[in-house]
Amino acid sequence: MNSSTILDFSQVTLRFGGVTALEDVSFRVESGELFAIIGPNGAGKTSIFNCINGVYKPQTGSVLFEGRELIGERPVNVARQGVGRTFQNLGLFMNLDLIDNLLLGRHLQMKTGFFSGALWWGRAKTEELNNRQKIETIIDLLELQPYRYQPVGLLPYGIQKRVELGRALAMEPRILLLDEPVAGMNLEETEDMARYILEINNELGVSILLVEHDMAMVMDIADRVMALDFGQTIATGSPKDVQNNPRVIAAYLGEAS
Repeated sequence: MNSSTILDFSQVTLRFGGVTALEDVSFRVESGELFAIIGPNGAGKTSIFNCINGVYKPQTGSVLFEGRELIGERPVNVARQGVGRTFQNLGLFMNLDLIDNLLLGRHLQMKTGFFSGALWWGRAKTEELNNRQKIETIIDLLELQPYRYQPVGLLPYGIQKRVELGRALAMEPRILLLDEPVAGMNLEETEDMARYILEINNELGVSILLVEHDMAMVMDIADRVMALDFGQTIATGSPKDVQNNPRVIAAYLGEAS
């Protein structure tokens, strides 16, 4: 494993009975890189995320994060090691406000017990204030100030997606897995989200593994791209090279008659 490699996904095969979701898939994400995975529906993109964060255990292969094997680890332990994730379907607590939803992303950073936290005294008070300060930084970064006290369920969909990103960022991840962060967004919301993702990558130095169907966005912001089809890698390289690859074109548009 190269010293600059933060994630090494090597020769992974994942099967469900007689169905092969991933077949001998390999790729690396370098430290500070924005690496994107594209492919038609059912290509295996989300299965890769589930193998990384411990939801699925592949039959063969290795997933190394900063040199440590993740296969066999529980999702909570993967998160503790510095792997953050957003989901296609929002997992927010719609009755809670923005602040509380973001604070939920800080739970792995909290060290004090239940009773000291309930009393809000001593170390628990200091920890609470520190966590709230971290949250304020995220609110400023993602420009969420106008929504801070509103129940998340009342916010526009594009803002909810931004809150989901903020909650994952609150974990202080060293790599962030973004699963279709602009799905369902209009053009303006997509452009805003792309800008926030680049700021997280460039200014905070967080490595990003991105799964997305919006090809224009992917080709605009990714450093490298891997294309999947039916659980197999069909191309890896620069956005331009992958976009012009005949196998990628065929996977999206079908073979020319």
